[in-house]
Amino acid sequence: MELADEITINAPKDVVYAALNDPDILQQCIPGCEELIKHSDTELEAKVVLKVGPVKARFGGNVTLDTAGAPDQFSLSGQGNGGTAGHAKGGADVTLTEDGAQTILRYEAKAEIGGKLAQLGSRLIQSTAKKLAAKFFKSFAEVMEEQSVA
Repeated sequence: MELADEITINAPKDVVYAALNDPDILQQCIPGCEELIKHSDTELEAKVVLKVGPVKARFGGNVTLDTAGAPDQFSLSGQGNGGTAGHAKGGADVTLTEDGAQTILRYEAKAEIGGKLAQLGSRLIQSTAKKLAAKFFKSFAEVMEEQSVA
């Protein structure tokens, strides 16, 4: 499964990049995120509860960041396990482009799933993934708006 999109955020690039590396902000924006622990600048651990169609599961997973091109671009990869519901692994490439006082965030993501989740059908998985990504970026943009007003 592949996803790609872009969003304009009303904040300078360095502020957006810092927020994308702030576990408190990320936990607030990730749908279903119960816990996000930053073990190092490149290692995160997450606990997320998701409902995909009839399957609801608590996933535990690890995310690794590659910040070699930061703050203009970075990538992340991760894997999670939802017990009997299944497992997922994937990654994303993120590009930040300054546009005046705003930042354009573009991402391309790929994911593979297995277990009960994979049996639900690719349409349901794809639409759920798009909704979750849209929800994350909408929340992230709103948090950035609140910070720039404050």
